[in-house]
Amino acid sequence: AEMAARLSENRLVSLPLSRIRVIMKSSPEVSSINQDALFLTAKATELFVQYLASYSYKHGRGKEKNALTYTDLSHTAEECETFQFLADILPKKILASKYLKMLEKEKRDGEVGEGEEEDKEEEDEDEA
Repeated sequence: AEMAARLSENRLVSLPLSRIRVIMKSSPEVSSINQDALFLTAKATELFVQYLASYSYKHGRGKEKNALTYTDLSHTAEECETFQFLADILPKKILASKYLKMLEKEKRDGEVGEGEEEDKEEEDEDEA
């Protein structure tokens, strides 16, 4: 019965459970993984990715081209509060020359007082 249950669970999830188990085990706090926890993590991840993709498609320029682009995903990570935790993972693409200028500016701004630094960062984000 357990084998049959596992087979039906696998059909409900597109992501490979073995890979998710490996990722979960890579955390030092995790010693063993309950089968239900593994399945639910996989399903939640799948639903999250679907939500991210459909939100990015609907709110991006991809709709015009009937395609989902990296730019649509990074724009979602930047603009939508729900997805802002992904901003480091999905950074906005910029030219290397622009990035070097930003680093130079950060170096100069770094010499400004501590309290003013946070305000500067927010201004930089608005410009980007």
